[in-house]
Amino acid sequence: MATVEVTFTALPVHVRTARLVATAVARRSGVAESLLDEVRLAVGEACSRAVEAHLRHCPGQPIRVELTDNGEQFEVVVTDAVPDAEHGIPVGTVAVNGNSAVPPAAPAGFGGGLAVADGEIPLRLPDGVGLAVIAGLADDVRVSPAGSGTSVTMSWKRRTA
Repeated sequence: MATVEVTFTALPVHVRTARLVATAVARRSGVAESLLDEVRLAVGEACSRAVEAHLRHCPGQPIRVELTDNGEQFEVVVTDAVPDAEHGIPVGTVAVNGNSAVPPAAPAGFGGGLAVADGEIPLRLPDGVGLAVIAGLADDVRVSPAGSGTSVTMSWKRRTA
């Protein structure tokens, strides 16, 4: 089982680097070419979510990305230093096979907390929207506590191209 670990400062510019590394490692691990865009987009969304949370709560703390190939699946874990309560998504939220990762109760900022006029697009989407996007891209998504922070684990089963 090969693992690549990348740690980066919570700056939006580093999200692109994380996406490029994830795509390269996925390709080298034998992930089907047809899935590489999904890996790139999901990792970018998870890293953007972590960067945004860090900029609000702990800008000096690094974000960690672990990419693992266990032979049967490719797994990416994005770990931040922000407690799950600050994200507004309950730990244990799970998405499998593209089912929504948004919990039944609307996430913080959704419903009365986000004032947007008809036709306008909010500058910051609620946290659950990002997780729903990730869930649509990965085969399995799990949100769990990681020390004092939160991890988003995404995995893709091996498929032939």
